[in-house]
Amino acid sequence: MAADKNKRLDDIVAQAKKYQADREQGYRERALKLYPWICGRCSREFTRINLRELTVHHRDHDHDNNPNDGSNWELLCLYCHDNEHSRYIDQIRYGTTNSATTVNDATHNPFAVLGDLLNKD
Repeated sequence: MAADKNKRLDDIVAQAKKYQADREQGYRERALKLYPWICGRCSREFTRINLRELTVHHRDHDHDNNPNDGSNWELLCLYCHDNEHSRYIDQIRYGTTNSATTVNDATHNPFAVLGDLLNKD
């Protein structure tokens, strides 16, 4: 009985992986035909030799939203794609305001008396 459950689970996982690979292959091929082989962020150029390092990013993060005109796709290199998803996860997790990026006005001016010191005779 446990073997039957494991086989069913294995079949489900294999089917899901196949579905994902088929789906990716379809929109990837279309995106590579529509857009120049250049990363949309860092402008790195790709050839057939390193094309596997160029990925298709879904702008709305919905991998099932694949319009024929490619309006939801963006070609990104592996590094920029990872960065984009990391930023998206951070935004979901922490929200749009991040105290680390908040700029506060300075209250102290270390050069306030510099003019006096330079004009001193």
